[in-house]
Amino acid sequence: MTNEEKVLEIIKRLSKRYPQVKTALNFYTPMDLLVATILSAQTTDVNVNKVTEKIFKKYKTAEDYAKVSVEELQSDIRSINFYKNKAIFIKNLAQNLVEKFHGQVPSTMEDLVKLPGVGRKTANIVLWNAFGKNEGIAVDTHVKRISKLLGLTENTDPNKIEQDLIKLTPKEEWGRLTHLLIMLGREICNAKKPKHDKCPLNDICPSSKI
Repeated sequence: MTNEEKVLEIIKRLSKRYPQVKTALNFYTPMDLLVATILSAQTTDVNVNKVTEKIFKKYKTAEDYAKVSVEELQSDIRSINFYKNKAIFIKNLAQNLVEKFHGQVPSTMEDLVKLPGVGRKTANIVLWNAFGKNEGIAVDTHVKRISKLLGLTENTDPNKIEQDLIKLTPKEEWGRLTHLLIMLGREICNAKKPKHDKCPLNDICPSSKI
């Protein structure tokens, strides 16, 4: 089986297990998702969703985030890891959106990565989940680890891993692959104790035989 064939088989099997695959972050608008994704760094989506349930009622637009004081925003998200820096990132991001994009979250990779605090991973998540666009593959810790275990990449740099996966995956499946691997990582392929006996990819994963 080539790696291209393996990726198609991975998508086929995991799509059966996770038919409604999408981001676990709750959101209503592209701005919501952008904020939630920034908040999600180095914390759980469950924690983020608890915080955003409240702040999304208070902050509806980029202008709302741009106008609020950093101190007030920090207070609103203080239960999130690194809340002080994240509040600064979000406020700077919102000001940039107001000044350069009329307060609207752009729908292209080129424009999204121009925003302060937004890298390719965040941009890919927003593009696929909020705009239905496949412009890349978001490489988070789950995707990074599992793609290597599956023998799909030898790289450790997220940008290089993304390029390796892009070469192997049909474009229409880029966004789906990200979230399928994330779901697998959360449920079965735990970093400390993977459940090889319950994994639907057991027979095509080299690491299951180690």
